[in-house]
Amino acid sequence: MPLKFVLRPNEKVIINGAVIGAGDRPGSFFLYNTANFLRGREVLKEEQIDCIEKKLYFVIQLVYIFPEDGTLNLQRFASILNETREARPDCAKDLDEIERLVESRNYYRALKLCRKMFRGGPDSADETARGSGDSSADPAP
Repeated sequence: MPLKFVLRPNEKVIINGAVIGAGDRPGSFFLYNTANFLRGREVLKEEQIDCIEKKLYFVIQLVYIFPEDGTLNLQRFASILNETREARPDCAKDLDEIERLVESRNYYRALKLCRKMFRGGPDSADETARGSGDSSADPAP
């Protein structure tokens, strides 16, 4: 079953490293095969990193969007994961799960779980929260 995307006017999505944008009207499209993607509102920019949880999210995002640099970014992930464990011992179970998801290459779900750790909840990340009332489904199995 294909994944349906509905993009808001002027919204962007990254699919396998390519940035695709909607025009001045909403539009929908379908993905019929496996692809790495993030909507613009899920993308964390480097200048938005203001806590260790966002630093962890950012490096997972790099691994996911740029698989050609995966080896280096996975090394960075391991280092930042250790920093996060020290800074957030209260999130040990979530961090264990994020590590497991990254090891199994389920980066999208790892990102989703990491977003929940942001201070103030999942919606505090300047539009990095998913599912703002649209009809798209979570693509990860």
